[in-house]
Amino acid sequence: MIFRQLCLRRARLDDAGGVTVFVAVCVIALIGIIGVAVDGGSKMRATERADYIAGEAARAGGQAIDPADAIGGRAIVVDPQAAVAAAQAYLRSAGVTGAVSVSGDGTSLTVTVTGSYDTKFLSVVGIGSLPVSGHGKATLLHGVTAPEELGI
Repeated sequence: MIFRQLCLRRARLDDAGGVTVFVAVCVIALIGIIGVAVDGGSKMRATERADYIAGEAARAGGQAIDPADAIGGRAIVVDPQAAVAAAQAYLRSAGVTGAVSVSGDGTSLTVTVTGSYDTKFLSVVGIGSLPVSGHGKATLLHGVTAPEELGI
């Protein structure tokens, strides 16, 4: 009888391993939260870079104005083929891919950059990459333009 009471008392007081399971679960959850924060922040930086590159490519394409219309004083518009070529050349030099389009009136150029971010932590759960895209637009202006005309 005394032996049985000692065994029961020991069984109630013996919780060996209970804390280990709790710590293991907490550590896995903490690593998951850190992983989402790191990969989420890195994806945001990759998106900002894509936006920057798209904007710069649009500006590079916007420099390719049509000299015949500009010299004749008729209009300041881009040469569509030269503008697309200049923007694509900028994208290639930056090591990214994207699409370039010129508006019908030739006064604006839109660039969309596409790519992906290779994850560091999320690859453990099967998410190896996240899609990234950036957008940029350049609009040709000429002459003196007051800030209220630009909507500033």
